[in-house]
Amino acid sequence: MRTVRYDVERVFAGQAENQKFISYLKIDNDYDAKVVVMLHEIGRMGARVAELACIRRLATIRLIAATLLIVFQAAEGANFYVTPNGDDGHAGTKSEPFATLLRARDAVRKLKEAGPLATPVTVFVSGGNYHFTASLELNAQDSGTQSAPIIWQADGNEVVRLSGGPTLSADAFGPVADKDVRQRLDEAARDKVLQADLKAIGIGNLGNYPALFRGVPAVPELFINGQRLTLARWPNEGWATIEKIVDSGSMGLAGGQPKRSGVFTYSGQRPSRWNVETGVWLRGYWCYDWYEEAIQVGAVDPKLRQITLSRPCHYSLKQGNPSPRRYYALNLLEELDRPGEYYIDHATSRLYVWPPAGLAKSQIVLSTLNAPLVVLHNASDLVFRGFLVEAGLGDGIEVSGGHGVQIESCEIRNTRKLGIRVTGGTGHRVLNCNIHDTGTGGVVLEGGDRKTLTPAGHEAINNHIWRFSRHQLTYASGITLAGVGNRADHNLIHEAPHMAVSIRGNDHLFEFNIVHDVCTASDDAGALYKGRNPSCRGNMIRNNFWRDIGSPMGHGTAAIYFDDGDGGDKVIGNIFLRCGYPGRGSFGTIFSHGGHDLMAENNIFIECPRAFGSAPWNDQRWQEAVAGGGGCLWQKRLLEEVDITKPPYTTHYPELVGFMDPRPGQVRVNRAKNNVLVRCDQARSGNWQYAEAQIWVTNTDPGFVAVANGNYQLRSDAEVFQRLPDFRPIPFNKMGPRP
Repeated sequence: MRTVRYDVERVFAGQAENQKFISYLKIDNDYDAKVVVMLHEIGRMGARVAELACIRRLATIRLIAATLLIVFQAAEGANFYVTPNGDDGHAGTKSEPFATLLRARDAVRKLKEAGPLATPVTVFVSGGNYHFTASLELNAQDSGTQSAPIIWQADGNEVVRLSGGPTLSADAFGPVADKDVRQRLDEAARDKVLQADLKAIGIGNLGNYPALFRGVPAVPELFINGQRLTLARWPNEGWATIEKIVDSGSMGLAGGQPKRSGVFTYSGQRPSRWNVETGVWLRGYWCYDWYEEAIQVGAVDPKLRQITLSRPCHYSLKQGNPSPRRYYALNLLEELDRPGEYYIDHATSRLYVWPPAGLAKSQIVLSTLNAPLVVLHNASDLVFRGFLVEAGLGDGIEVSGGHGVQIESCEIRNTRKLGIRVTGGTGHRVLNCNIHDTGTGGVVLEGGDRKTLTPAGHEAINNHIWRFSRHQLTYASGITLAGVGNRADHNLIHEAPHMAVSIRGNDHLFEFNIVHDVCTASDDAGALYKGRNPSCRGNMIRNNFWRDIGSPMGHGTAAIYFDDGDGGDKVIGNIFLRCGYPGRGSFGTIFSHGGHDLMAENNIFIECPRAFGSAPWNDQRWQEAVAGGGGCLWQKRLLEEVDITKPPYTTHYPELVGFMDPRPGQVRVNRAKNNVLVRCDQARSGNWQYAEAQIWVTNTDPGFVAVANGNYQLRSDAEVFQRLPDFRPIPFNKMGPRP
């Protein structure tokens, strides 16, 4: 009786005199109780009576105080608190916090049931580790309102870590005693590698490696002190190259039978050590340097130094791009030969690792949750702020449907898939987040109705996104804008072997971003890629800084790549520094393959081999594409998914009138005006058109504030304004994340 009365009094402590309650409390015994509480409020809440009857256990009676708190504060908003050492039987107050986010979610739901909210409700989560065995799911009933949002907030300066894997004790690891295992290891590694029995510590489902995959399958990954360790591989860095293609095999993407796997020869003797029976996989660029996949080895012939793959390659095994075909082996115990590598034996459920340092004081996490850590489905007016989300086998955070969800100041890292995925809904924002070391991309913003050209209004603002394609090496972008009317601005995106930005859809805006050091290990690629669907147009790429883009592998790379007949977009006010390689073709910093109706205006190109590149299609190729051939699928994309022959497409994009009826000899060009080329080797190729008076080619500084300090802002007296009177100042000082 004393405990219950204390809880009730504590709940209402500090309330104004006119909000104090009159209570009658009668407890018959420890097992039967009836509580009647009358709340008297002078003002808009009026009087409210709450009756709780037939509560069977005294331990449950302690929850009465929490229920009364919910009823009393429903119209005023409330705060709830969560700490790792809390108790879900508590009231969720600062002095008696909950232990889990799920319990806090349920408390918020209960609060909303008591009446509409007038002020925000905040769930404060204290620093510590929260291991998720299932996704934290918030849906429509967890929504706030525009004036009273529901806020999930990391509390204080300590890291609030939401993890998709358990933390392993250093005591779970010991030396390798099995003679067969030691024999397979390099001699130098035998006394350095430690092992743990995962089954003995309760980790059972380890997934499996299929014969062929892209990215990485849903198998656990190992992290020590927040760093992803390397799955044992050969070579330790870079790639091995194919010595000779013996048999290209059939194309894996083609239907029909029979199918034939590729065969090639290798140099050296290393593959002769591999145990093919336990499984060996090779990740390779088997045909083109813009598509990689992993395939299990079928056989190794040490005498002939030949490897036979177990499945055909997607595009077959052939020399599709000029550079050598390359591969590396992964998931081999025999190649666990340096600190920072690990291997999981799926047959014995043993984890082997050569630790990068001592384990005694290390945080060791094995990712096991094969789902997003946080799922916000049909939720609205909700803020998720300040969390570290990591070590999951799915995406970090998924938002679908709903309106006005804001993911703010979070760090998402070490996920197998994406960092943040937004699909559907309207007005969602990803703001001030650090997203890095993800497997298949950074942020996807997808939403809007392409049939009606109705925008979604999603935004990615002020984010730092890097190393976002750790598993899928191609087509895993830092930012993807898809659908209609989404925006990315003031982001910093860098460090990727392939592209950084993907645009699919209409009327998107990409501005005030900095993109650098991407497309570093791929060919026939662009830092920003868009293509293969001319109904996707009206996009603006404006006021961005691009530097150190591409790799000289032979075919060519670009900063901005419009592919396979793409057009109808604008590139305005960008600064390009050392971007793109023409290769053996017609690539340029801004490159158009087949398309037209592009506009490049008011850009500066610095030390770029070729500013404007294009490989235009002839009449025959256009006729074929419009008919749906050449792999373009335009009959489906332009007439079924949307209909470009009718409004709103013909009214919103007048240039589409007659697009599906190409005429022989039709003029198809891209246009440029008021662009500056500084120390560039060549201006253009293909069908780019501009008046000579609207381009300035120079080997001198056009008037930058301080090139030596990396400041490419133009001075007010810059020479470019005399050379090109219509040239407008580019706001270089506004590009990238804001403080």
